[in-house]
Amino acid sequence: MEGVLYGGLPREAAKELRLQPQGSEEAKAFVSAFLKRSMPQKKDEAIQDVLTRKAVVLEHHCRRRKQPKRRKTKTFTAKQRRELRLFEIEPEQQRYELFLPLHELWKQYIRDLCYGLKPDAQPQMVQSKLLKADLHGAIVTVTKSKCPSYVGITGIILQEFKHVFKIITKDNKLKVVPKMNNVFSLETDGFISYIYGSKFQFRASERSAKKFKLKGTIDL
Repeated sequence: MEGVLYGGLPREAAKELRLQPQGSEEAKAFVSAFLKRSMPQKKDEAIQDVLTRKAVVLEHHCRRRKQPKRRKTKTFTAKQRRELRLFEIEPEQQRYELFLPLHELWKQYIRDLCYGLKPDAQPQMVQSKLLKADLHGAIVTVTKSKCPSYVGITGIILQEFKHVFKIITKDNKLKVVPKMNNVFSLETDGFISYIYGSKFQFRASERSAKKFKLKGTIDL
């Protein structure tokens, strides 16, 4: 056993490394001293028992790296957004033709969402997709309303909020139309869908995860 643990260093290797060869007793003393320093909590008898019975596994304590705390990103409050006028559209940009390319992008987006909008597509499938779709760029018309002045307004949706649509009309007027008590129609490649605004009072990000119940309603 000692021959395995304390094998002598060949003379050629010792000469090349410029080491003075040691005998078995010196090597044994060195190993014992090294183990005492490495395992101070163990007694000499325990160290000798380890040497004669099994391989030595030196203890290694790895330091846990402290994970840096995630910094919360600061966002603007609703008051700050209003003061900075982040959602206001400048008057010189309130032109219908400027947003026609946005409408073309929206139509392609809806076609991809509804698997091409083929003539044999199920209206229920198209309706369910539109309920969760992004409506920025869609052309809508107010077909019913408790306020007669809203009926007939047609234009491209520029902004959707929880309770209102901002719509640019063909005569370059920006209309703010509430969802409450209004019914909107939306036509896409021959498919006409109706949106009951009173049941549609969600933000666009909220609607994508909302489960709508497909049931008929007669309320505005």
